[in-house]
Amino acid sequence: MVGVYSLEGEKVRELLLPPIFGVEPRSDLVRRAFLFEVSRRLQPKGVDPMAGKRTSAETWGKGFGVARVRRVKGSRYPAAGRGAFAPFTVGGRRAHPPKTEKKLVEKMNRKEYLSALKSAIASTAREKLVADRGHKFEVKELPVVVVGELEGLKKTKEVREVFQKLGVLQDVERAKSGRKIRAGKGKRRGRKYRQPKGPLVVVAEDRGIGLASRNLPGVDVVRVEELSVEKLAPGGVPGRLTIWSEPAIRRLEEVL
Repeated sequence: MVGVYSLEGEKVRELLLPPIFGVEPRSDLVRRAFLFEVSRRLQPKGVDPMAGKRTSAETWGKGFGVARVRRVKGSRYPAAGRGAFAPFTVGGRRAHPPKTEKKLVEKMNRKEYLSALKSAIASTAREKLVADRGHKFEVKELPVVVVGELEGLKKTKEVREVFQKLGVLQDVERAKSGRKIRAGKGKRRGRKYRQPKGPLVVVAEDRGIGLASRNLPGVDVVRVEELSVEKLAPGGVPGRLTIWSEPAIRRLEEVL
């Protein structure tokens, strides 16, 4: 049994959790499932198979006292006699370039993925796993279950007030203060900042809370049918601080 809390943070009734929350967490399965999901977004990349080979260069053959590599034709320096085609020459082809046929996607059996998903869901009810991920919270019990009115909130201010009364607002502040400039070339590629993950809100139906929570750093809203290991265990580490709406808990038994 777990308590169901109102938008004021008061316990109004108790709810029997689905058996899925009693599954023993498997961090190894969760990690594999996370890599499986991430790899599905990768795009094949490679070079033109003819790159570096579009040249009429020919070897001079023996008797000239030079290496028998293919050389650019012509009488003008410096083009005349310059090596081509070979990987070790200036302007030559790549020895082992990236190939589009490389297999990028990790494979995972469907039953194995469902087991990992159940494990990630069960991890949201383990206080030690949630704390080990670095989340800051002062809740009375996990998982945090809130009445269905949570799904209909329309304003960011209302969501902040509910988070504060539930004891999870400090995790939003942690995510906000943890926003850092990324180290490396990613700064130039449209991902200048690294944003820590905050609370995840799981609803049966998004009646406005998705838009209302969009401006809160690190907060994600997802429907039960769209639950994934990547949402429940960012980075492949189980135990994300999760807030469930009461209808979402009831629908969870139907979905899984």
